[in-house]
Amino acid sequence: MPFGNIGIGGLILILIIALIIFGPSKLPELGRAFGRTLSEFKGATRGLMNGDDENEKKEDAPQTAAATTKQQG
Repeated sequence: MPFGNIGIGGLILILIIALIIFGPSKLPELGRAFGRTLSEFKGATRGLMNGDDENEKKEDAPQTAAATTKQQG
């Protein structure tokens, strides 16, 4: 039984359970908090991916400069 495929029925059931547990007044707050958390997570992963790319470029740049200097000299 795969857990990755919830489907429409499963999502509706989860929303109904959340509505019963937290009540209609807390659901917008929970949604906002979830959205902020998700956006921070995306920003952090993008930062890590971009940071890795920048580190590789910085590491390659001195080697390239040194190779250019050796060829010229």
